[in-house]
Amino acid sequence: MITAEEKKYILSCAYVPEHSVGLITLVSGGEPFLIDGYFCCRKDDWLIVVGYPLEGKFSSNEFENFFEKIKKRFRPKHISLMTPELPLSITGTCREKQSDYFYTLNIQRFALEGALKRAVNKAREILSVERSVEIGQAHNDLAQEFIKRANPPPRVRELFAKIPDYVNASTQSVAINAWDEKHNLAAYYVVDLAAKNFSTYVIGCHSKTHYTPGASDLLCYEMINMSKERGKEYIHLGLGVNEGIRRFKKKWGGRATLKYEMCDLDLKKPSLLETIFALR
Repeated sequence: MITAEEKKYILSCAYVPEHSVGLITLVSGGEPFLIDGYFCCRKDDWLIVVGYPLEGKFSSNEFENFFEKIKKRFRPKHISLMTPELPLSITGTCREKQSDYFYTLNIQRFALEGALKRAVNKAREILSVERSVEIGQAHNDLAQEFIKRANPPPRVRELFAKIPDYVNASTQSVAINAWDEKHNLAAYYVVDLAAKNFSTYVIGCHSKTHYTPGASDLLCYEMINMSKERGKEYIHLGLGVNEGIRRFKKKWGGRATLKYEMCDLDLKKPSLLETIFALR
């Protein structure tokens, strides 16, 4: 478990979305830990390891030593690991692996102009924007519409399912909603504001049933304005995922700024003899 001071330290040093203590603990249901400058979270026999050191540069050798240490300490059956670089000793044992980049947007130099400005202004004529600290039935209905249409990966489905509990329990999350003239929810974003230096786009979707051109652009602009109001330096736009998503992020000035490597591991349960020797 972490103290209030440790949580404050993590959020002050944070530079990836997974450093957001409240977001990770509420979504995973786990218990947070700060160990040797790394943030981790444990739920039962599942361990989440955020392999981005809170201070200093990432070292593969240093991280590998740390990884062996926490495996011995927690003896998990399953590990979800994310780092800028997976150690060679781990890469061949991943049950699931993903490589991508974090996309970020520097909002200090951002200016709305050209085609983006026209799209936002046009959407603003039709939609009204609202900031909310609750997720309701309209959000759930829109999420289900999106899931049926897009058939996203299981991780995304699980995140949509957990978002209501996260937003409704967190004091550092906001839902930005776009409502049309008939009071239909055309689109929404969920944004995490816990980190000191940045805000995080967590998840969002738009409706095809109540489609309004530029709805996502309007919400993106509102997210930028809200982040500026909160004194953030930049926005984490999430991973590249696919060409369509990358195109949207690049259109808004998002850039690939940090490597992301993810690995899910299944570890064998230690024998009684191994457990006894580990405790000596």
